[in-house]
Amino acid sequence: MYTERKGILTVVSGFSGAGKGTIMKKLLQAYPDRYALSVSATTREPRPGETEGREYFFVSTEEFEKMIDNGALIEYARYVNNYYGTPKAYVEQMLSQGRDVILEIEIQGALKVKEQLPDTLLLFITPPTAQELKERLVGRGTEDIAAIESRLSRAAEESQGIEAYDYFVINDDLDACVSQIHGIIEGEHFRVNRNHHRIYEMRQELNSFVK
Repeated sequence: MYTERKGILTVVSGFSGAGKGTIMKKLLQAYPDRYALSVSATTREPRPGETEGREYFFVSTEEFEKMIDNGALIEYARYVNNYYGTPKAYVEQMLSQGRDVILEIEIQGALKVKEQLPDTLLLFITPPTAQELKERLVGRGTEDIAAIESRLSRAAEESQGIEAYDYFVINDDLDACVSQIHGIIEGEHFRVNRNHHRIYEMRQELNSFVK
């Protein structure tokens, strides 16, 4: 009898304004039993409405630094005097349960994850054109033109690292994009290099028939 399949860790990155958050939300809504979002640990204080273990695992600076020393984080970074990182134990628990874990982080973090966990699947999401990206950022109406220009400059820098990813996904139609991403992850489960245990089991069974 074949072993239950293990989940795949998928890192999703993309330009600010590419729609990553919306795509991840729709993906989890469409396939609630298949996917789990990775929950990060942070040393910042919880904001109103945030729940432990849902938005973040809230820990002290001392606890976080112990996690660093003990190799308990897949990746981490420090922003504005607070640590943010991905706990290894939570990800491994979800993967062992057969859930495909989605981790949404920027390029530098994605490459750190891939270095530590080579089987990680890297997806980069982008609007169809740079002009569309600018229009989306302007259309949000949440930032002034200087902030938008800063985000576009950052996107130009990030574009230099896209070749490190496994798949390049264009978010033109939201539902189609969600379907494409699900198809990519589903297809990954059938790669030979992710099925060595099943191949071994099949060989063992076949060998038992050999006289």
